[in-house]
Amino acid sequence: MKHLLKLQDLTTEEITDILNLADQLKYEQKHGIPHNHLKGKTLGMIFEKASTRTRVSFETGMYQLGGYALFLSSSELQIGRGEPVQDTARVLSRYLDGIMIRTFAQKEVEDLAEYGSIPIINGLTDYCHPCQVLADLMTVREYKNKLDGLKMCYIGDGNNMANSLIVGCLKVGMSVSVACPEGYYPDSTVLDFAKAYPNFKLVNDPKTAAEGADVLFTDVWASMGQESEAEKRKIAFNGYQINDEVMSVANQDAMVMHCLPAHREEEITAKVFEAHANEIFDEAENRLHAQKAVMVKLMS
Repeated sequence: MKHLLKLQDLTTEEITDILNLADQLKYEQKHGIPHNHLKGKTLGMIFEKASTRTRVSFETGMYQLGGYALFLSSSELQIGRGEPVQDTARVLSRYLDGIMIRTFAQKEVEDLAEYGSIPIINGLTDYCHPCQVLADLMTVREYKNKLDGLKMCYIGDGNNMANSLIVGCLKVGMSVSVACPEGYYPDSTVLDFAKAYPNFKLVNDPKTAAEGADVLFTDVWASMGQESEAEKRKIAFNGYQINDEVMSVANQDAMVMHCLPAHREEEITAKVFEAHANEIFDEAENRLHAQKAVMVKLMS
């Protein structure tokens, strides 16, 4: 494992190793046990998309690991003025020990890895969100004590979250059922990947997808950069909501997860959100621990 570009690149064993290390680092942090695995190391954080959780969790994580994180806004970098990404990659590789980038195009992340000589971490692209899904899997395992054999249901837009959830959950042995409206399906490369798994199902009806689910996921209907489509998407996603009716067909002890920010009464009702708030905010916290594990694996 040289980089974290997308979950397709990781083996089941590599995912499990990250989750095990994340559990260990979380235990150590909660009990005040120092873990300066990255003392003297520096992480550059390139943000072409704004963020709350990604910036704070990576910056805090590097501090707790004994290292230092630099916030690099694309508006302040030459890459934002047209410098080729391959040149930026080669220069930053001579200053830093790792790069985390949160951007639009997956190709930009892949190019950084190709031309740079240090580990690259995908903090989010329009294609996938691997760090979030590692935190999601960590949280499910905390609550359910296993992953293999569970059923995951995703309801909503076939976006970067759906793409990474499908790959990550299938790789760890979960059944995956996804409900999206026509025209908003997950990426074709992800659907091609999922064809090899008989325990994957893509449907249009949320209740069909949620039947017997152990954990349900959703995300906003209009992601960052899609604000102009918000009204059109509200019509397309009408009915694609985690609510009491959907929860009634899931398992009685089903979890509900949301990567945040959440738009209550759109993709999820306020009632269901608050009933599962502990799970959702444990999920948010686990971004810190899962990403620390990724950084230790790649940069120590």
